[in-house]
Amino acid sequence: MATPTSLANNANGGSSSSNLVINGRSGYCAATKSFHSLRPPVPLPPPDVPLSFPAFAFSLLRRSLSGDLPPALLDSASGEAVTFPAFVSRVRALAGKLRARVGVRRGDVAFVLTPARLDVPVLYFALLSVGAVVAPANPALTPSEVSRLVSLSGASFAFAVSSTAGKLPAAAGLAATVLLDSPRFRSLMTEEVEEQHEEAVELVRQSDTAAIQFSSGTTGRVKAAALPHRNFIAMVAGFHALKPSNPNHHQRVLLCAPMFHSMGFIFVLNGIALGSTTVLVTANPAGIRGLVEAAERWAVTEMTAAPPVVMAMAKESSSSRRLPALERIICGGAPLPTPVIDQFRRRFPHVDLCMGYGSTEGGGISRMINKEECTHIGSAGRITENLEVKIVDHVTSKPLVAGQQGELWVRGPTVMKGYVSDDEANAITFDSEGWLKTGDICYIDQDGFLFVVDRLKELIKYKAYQVPPAELELVLQSLPEIVDAAVIPYPHEEAGQIPMALVVKQSGSKLTEAEIMNNVAKQVAPYKKIRKVVFVESIPKSPSGKILRRELANHLRLCKSSRL
Repeated sequence: MATPTSLANNANGGSSSSNLVINGRSGYCAATKSFHSLRPPVPLPPPDVPLSFPAFAFSLLRRSLSGDLPPALLDSASGEAVTFPAFVSRVRALAGKLRARVGVRRGDVAFVLTPARLDVPVLYFALLSVGAVVAPANPALTPSEVSRLVSLSGASFAFAVSSTAGKLPAAAGLAATVLLDSPRFRSLMTEEVEEQHEEAVELVRQSDTAAIQFSSGTTGRVKAAALPHRNFIAMVAGFHALKPSNPNHHQRVLLCAPMFHSMGFIFVLNGIALGSTTVLVTANPAGIRGLVEAAERWAVTEMTAAPPVVMAMAKESSSSRRLPALERIICGGAPLPTPVIDQFRRRFPHVDLCMGYGSTEGGGISRMINKEECTHIGSAGRITENLEVKIVDHVTSKPLVAGQQGELWVRGPTVMKGYVSDDEANAITFDSEGWLKTGDICYIDQDGFLFVVDRLKELIKYKAYQVPPAELELVLQSLPEIVDAAVIPYPHEEAGQIPMALVVKQSGSKLTEAEIMNNVAKQVAPYKKIRKVVFVESIPKSPSGKILRRELANHLRLCKSSRL
């Protein structure tokens, strides 16, 4: 029987009642009808103390570094490195020049459209130091998509490179555009900062917006999430609390996630604060093999990886690389099939595959932090420190207990301020007590591990049943001769919707539609069976590995028209 635990001090900004009795095994509290983190609370600065994220990060950095200083940043392709003293110097020089020469002020939104470069983290820290808002976007977007995001974010400055500057809208009201691959930008980072005789720089508050990140928009319109400095302070404080105490153990992290993505963004900030070396993938490597080669070349101890990367690493049988320095992979964005996890662990038995779950809007919500937790295959780890969550019946809004499936609601210091200029979306996303409704169907088991079932909006309505596409996708991806798969609803006159599978076969495979449907039928309840299969060349996915459901709808329309 689980031992009740007294929760006397809450740093999460949620329930402030002292001495709440929670279940020491699951984290459930009957009084609040919510789940509390089983991690030790991590103290945060008082919220009313003026503090920018860079100031907080540099305070941690001073405590993290000792002895010989490792590189702060390393280019995986060229080997060029930036030391910590050089990084701090460049940030301070650039912050001063952004104010004095470019005219950037606290509250200005800076739209960043650039591929990975060593100076991007410098730019992020300099903008945050000034109190400007960083709005990074995917440089692969089309000009029309870029124009929409510039307008949505309310950007007044833009930072790009020569190859992406042409995508910026000409009539967007931008006060200035700075090219990172220009001599001017280099001078902003390296020249001496002249004495400032202007008025004192405004203090940055923790509640000030630090970043605007664009939600993935896999099922609906793209929205701009406003994230305060305290959001990043809270997440990095949690990582710092878990940092190994061995002063001789230095972490080298291969950042496979793009820096414009929420995961890549926080890991760039986190690496500086913790004194780790962040190895940036600045050139397009030769597929997964190129990433593995970079991990081996630079003897990285940690990698961030989307599920497609982990799946490819597990299945890459032709490579003899075993990555002896690698200790853990941080993976999130989408679930991994159990057979893939087993295969990965057989190939890399010394590597902890740490699954996690988070969102642009909610920050890091759960993760695995040690070898024992990594054995809970299928879960996304335990709730992150300082957070409080609810599992809520999405029809009645009734809070549920351990083992019951419902929509996940989150409250705590990593939750966004809200969507920019979108009162309608904010009213739908938050309840009156500040709970963020994630839209994800989840459950928490008796040991406090979170399991993500599917997106609420993506459930297929088959007759009176709800079918989670993600569950069927895991089954499909585990079948021999299937490289990838996705499941979407297909209109049906009698049933309303039926599950239809879009399948990528292995080259040369003669797998048939009937064979796939029969194999799946043996593993799921009758109402969950795949009832239609379409073979495709690829499954469209976001940089984090999430299936782009909107693009899959194009396959559905083509399929319907071909039958006319």
